Amino acid sequence: MKTKGIIMAGGKGTRLKPLTNIINKHLVPVYNKPMIFYSVSTLIYSGIKEILIICNDGDEFFFRKTLYDVIKRNRIKITYAVQKNTGGGIAEGLILAKSFIQKCNKIIFILGDNFFYGRLFHQLIKSYLNKKNKNSTIFLSKVSNPKDYGVAYLKNKKLSKIIEKPKKPTSNMAVTGLYIYHQDVLKIINRIKPSNRNELEITSVNNQLLKKKQLNYIDIGRGTVWFDLGTFDNIYLCSEYVRLMEQRQGLKISNI
Repeated sequence: MKTKGIIMAGGKGTRLKPLTNIINKHLVPVYNKPMIFYSVSTLIYSGIKEILIICNDGDEFFFRKTLYDVIKRNRIKITYAVQKNTGGGIAEGLILAKSFIQKCNKIIFILGDNFFYGRLFHQLIKSYLNKKNKNSTIFLSKVSNPKDYGVAYLKNKKLSKIIEKPKKPTSNMAVTGLYIYHQDVLKIINRIKPSNRNELEITSVNNQLLKKKQLNYIDIGRGTVWFDLGTFDNIYLCSEYVRLMEQRQGLKISNI
């Protein structure tokens, strides 16, 4: 069965207002290309040929125009689904993608405002996509501000629980916006209830998988750079990182 990719590119972009009053945040430039290029390239470099982009009502036209040449150059297929409730939560993306997921074994689910860069990172993704089991996988990274993320707690190097934005975290392992899910995640989605923020949290999905002993984790460690591009500071820092890498090494990052 095929492996497909899903990009969450909706939401309110609250932390980037007033800029996001006029543009979807995933189209905001990060150094020399739109933010969405980085998540699309993560999927392309991992061998994905079919991608579903979930966006806000009215934004599909702009994504189609932005990615037109990317689709032709890489011979990929991109389809779209609209998340009408911009505050519906990340996990709602899996609900909107049900028909897209049904004919594939595993999917890569990535948030469109996440940047990953590492020499062997895509080989690592492929290795987990090729595992013949029903397990799903989350990607973890150490951070200095864990209270802003879903936080993973490990016990004897095993994943014990995930807490969404804890007030007093005792772990600094953040759950990044990249997930590999087995198709069986569809059996869990309907059990998820809205959180106190009235959102369908991806953390709730992951904790359900953890209870079923169907959730693995990867600590991306120091060999891979990760940015959550939901703030102006991180957009600036990531832009500077891309600029330095491209100018010093003569390489093009996410050159799709």
